[in-house]
Amino acid sequence: MARMIVQFKNQDYKSADRHEKLLRAHGATARQRLDLVAAFAADLPVEELETLAAEPEVAYISPDRPLAAHLDNVTAAVNAAVAWNYGYNGAGIGIAVIDSGVSSRPDLNSANGNSNDNGNSNGNGNGNGSRIVASQSFVYNGSGNLLSTADEFGHGTHVAGIIAGDGHDSTGSLYFRTFKGLAPGASIINLRVLDANGRGTDSGVINAIAWAIQFRNLYNIKVINLSLGRPAYESYQFDPLCQAVERAWKSGIVVVVAAGNDGRDNSYGNYGYGTITVPGNDPYVITVGAMKTMGTPGRSDDLIASYSSKGPTAIDHLVKPDIVAPGNRVDSLKGSGTLVDSNPGNDVPLAAYMYHGQPGAMSGSYYTLSGTSMASAAVSGAAALLLQADPSLTPDLLKARMMKTAYKVFPRYSSVRDPATGITYTSQYDIFTIGAGYLDVQSALLSTDKASGTAMSPVAVNNNLTNSLYMVFDSTALWGSSGAWDAGSVYGSQVFVNSGNQLSSTTALWGSTAMWGSTAMWGSTAMWGSSSSVSNEATQITITGEN
Repeated sequence: MARMIVQFKNQDYKSADRHEKLLRAHGATARQRLDLVAAFAADLPVEELETLAAEPEVAYISPDRPLAAHLDNVTAAVNAAVAWNYGYNGAGIGIAVIDSGVSSRPDLNSANGNSNDNGNSNGNGNGNGSRIVASQSFVYNGSGNLLSTADEFGHGTHVAGIIAGDGHDSTGSLYFRTFKGLAPGASIINLRVLDANGRGTDSGVINAIAWAIQFRNLYNIKVINLSLGRPAYESYQFDPLCQAVERAWKSGIVVVVAAGNDGRDNSYGNYGYGTITVPGNDPYVITVGAMKTMGTPGRSDDLIASYSSKGPTAIDHLVKPDIVAPGNRVDSLKGSGTLVDSNPGNDVPLAAYMYHGQPGAMSGSYYTLSGTSMASAAVSGAAALLLQADPSLTPDLLKARMMKTAYKVFPRYSSVRDPATGITYTSQYDIFTIGAGYLDVQSALLSTDKASGTAMSPVAVNNNLTNSLYMVFDSTALWGSSGAWDAGSVYGSQVFVNSGNQLSSTTALWGSTAMWGSTAMWGSTAMWGSSSSVSNEATQITITGEN
């Protein structure tokens, strides 16, 4: 038996009983209904796969694939304080953190001590003044029992702190540094999909997204953060996880996704290109890569993290990531669980933020992690600020403004040496590495640009005759046209920073000087995904980051 996700052509949930009968006729056992994508997660005899796929009602069959978490100076680097000075802190905005769970912490309480939890039976909020207003688990143990909503890994709590921590445990006369999230007044909706080892499944995430859509009005859920992913094995048009995030986007929820931590992967000679993970490969969502703040509040010295996954996306060749944000060695809330307990060296030293902090003493409140997970959280918090300032923003317009106003001044190249392996990684600052640029909350907040089209990420098309790439925009997209949303305005005037390779709707994106050849990226095998997203190196990056 194999655990599969079977999508059906009939989108009417009332057809679910008929669909389940069809599965049983093929010897399958339905495990979970996935109404959001008109599907079932089911255990299916392998010998029945082809015959079931041939049924007229069946749209697509894929494995219920495992996925995993993508394992201060952040707010200063993206100019978040400007929004705070205007009075915006994300208050009233609900952000669904679909992760390993979120632990209650003082930094996630309301400033007035009152709970934002409305006590709804569907929510199971934490109460006691917590801004974690609702919690729901989608993780089952081996016996088929639903696990608690507690964070048993430590990843989700850290992510929630970057989004909405208010710095409670680092504020006051004893402290010279405060660890505050981007939207310290926002509400957190805790949707647990990852187990104590940071692992989950497509079906769990799909049902969590469906829950967020169902209760979006009750909790004013305007943003979903997905700091997780897996390799791509099919086009986003068929991938059930991508179908789910599109449903959320079209329901009015901004979906922010980590790009992945596989930018160092050279398995196919691609220098980390083509490693964007699912569902960050979907054209609608905001896909986020990771920058390094270099330990300073200013952004002029910030560099791309070499491990940040690069586009174009596998199979569909979309231009991704869409934007980059701080993600390396980020100090945020310390959760509890496997990740935290196994790496006590990542506790933040008290001397790093407390006057007269005893040398060698470590914080019980804050912890350091790295990766595009952290960068995604920063963008989710920024989205809450923009939505509080302008509640009329659609997901597409918010994405477009973020991308157009992103900071676009970078070096052409940067290198870093991994002290553990001695390997030097060189990154070049092209649109497949930094997207439209570096998140700038101030500029996005001040933008008044309007548009009615979609903000779907464009496709990079290879021209074998000229060995170059071109951007092709969807017919519904707002970019690519002249005026405020022309390609140069959104992505900058140069594909290679400080080079003569100009970008417009009619010129090549990528010339023959690329680090990789055309056959490597556009062949029939290299872009069909790999297991690199669950590699030991990608996991280790979460703990160590890079210099």
